[in-house]
Amino acid sequence: MRHPLLSNQKLLLGYGLFWVVMSSAQALLQWNFYDMPIEQAFVYSYVSFLLYAILGYNIWFMVRFNTLENNSWWSLLLFHLVAATIINVIWIFLTAVIIKAVIPDLSDYLMMSLPSLALSAYLFYIFYVIFFYAVIYYQNFKEKVKRESELKALIKEAELHALKSQINPHFLFNSLNSISSLTMSDPAKAQEMVINLSHLMRYSLKHGQNEKVKFGTELQNIKLYLSIEKVRFGSKLQPVFQVDEKCFDARLPNMILQPLYENAIKYGVYEATEPVEVITHATITGNALHLIIRNSYDPNVISKKGEGIGLRNIRERLQIIYGNPALLNISDDKKYFTVSLTIPQN
Repeated sequence: MRHPLLSNQKLLLGYGLFWVVMSSAQALLQWNFYDMPIEQAFVYSYVSFLLYAILGYNIWFMVRFNTLENNSWWSLLLFHLVAATIINVIWIFLTAVIIKAVIPDLSDYLMMSLPSLALSAYLFYIFYVIFFYAVIYYQNFKEKVKRESELKALIKEAELHALKSQINPHFLFNSLNSISSLTMSDPAKAQEMVINLSHLMRYSLKHGQNEKVKFGTELQNIKLYLSIEKVRFGSKLQPVFQVDEKCFDARLPNMILQPLYENAIKYGVYEATEPVEVITHATITGNALHLIIRNSYDPNVISKKGEGIGLRNIRERLQIIYGNPALLNISDDKKYFTVSLTIPQN
């Protein structure tokens, strides 16, 4: 930890200004109330006070290496009492030597003022000790807050990484199976699917955990995902996009939409016997991007059990990034399953 007067120019300037003001005030006091010639009053005050300002600068090192963390109250009190006595004796001695050499006429006044000089010296020392301890504890507090902030950031990053890494293994498994079957029946289609899958995986690895991307970029990634799934489901999967052009430049956390479409396919398309439209409606109003993703489903078909891990994943990411999990809303009228997502833009 550096000396606070060296690490802060404004504080150093204020320190010097403080002692100049104190010296001037003391000189004016001696001139008005003790009838001391003004030249002698200023020399006496500036020599004594500015000399203590130089000595007091070094009190920092005594305070810096003697704190309550490594000393008891009594040992600390005894240490500062001894240190104050030594510094004060040095100050009074140097003041007397300099004053006698510069203004011999003040020798008698100096001897009479020794008790007040000693008292002032101890008060100055107490002031320095309190000030430097306050600086140390303030700097330690700032460092503690900084470390806690960094720790929270690391925890947040780890949570986002864990959430974003929850790519549905069934999707990869089914995609690879589809590619395997297509290599015999339609090699060109298999090649296209491999390319789309590689682009999708590259996108998921390219961006940081809490990085925000343009909605237009995220939409392209969603269309890649749906094109892969459409190989499996054929005409049963009918994506429909109703997107306002103003939405393309809006920003949102990357990979946050894919779980919504995974959910629509898992609970809407997978068990369906008729074509299912997965409708995406996007608008932007004020400082928010509004997304609605709706899919029909057959309530009479018993779907595979599941609690919607993808939707919980999105809620948790919204909580971490925006501090508001209520940005995601779900409605189900037993015919259409609708997810509404609001992404703040400010």
